[in-house]
Amino acid sequence: QLHLAESGGGSVQAGGSLTLDCAISGSSPYSYCMAWFRQSRGNEREGVAVISRDGRSTYYSDSVKGRFTISRDNAKDTLGLQMNTLKPEDTAMYYCAARFGPCDSIWYSGAYSSWGRGTQVTVSS
Repeated sequence: QLHLAESGGGSVQAGGSLTLDCAISGSSPYSYCMAWFRQSRGNEREGVAVISRDGRSTYYSDSVKGRFTISRDNAKDTLGLQMNTLKPEDTAMYYCAARFGPCDSIWYSGAYSSWGRGTQVTVSS
């Protein structure tokens, strides 16, 4: 079980950028598929980006494709999410998540066993 802690959220105007970080501890991240999810008020938690254990494969939801970039540094125990061209609809609490083993059922939140507490991102128009 990994311990995950997000940071980097904040408030930004539409069109701006933010970088989220997730510090990983408790176990080596090499064996875990990692992801970023988000949840806005009144909505279900949705996956936005996923990265394979070796970092070679990445997956994005249609809503963020071309604007967000997920990355990981297993040696430094970190997961990142670079968010560009932010829109008001990107406003949400953002969570990093981990799944032991290969990436499978990547958009299903129940497939992930470790979660951070989240960091708030607010985009104003």
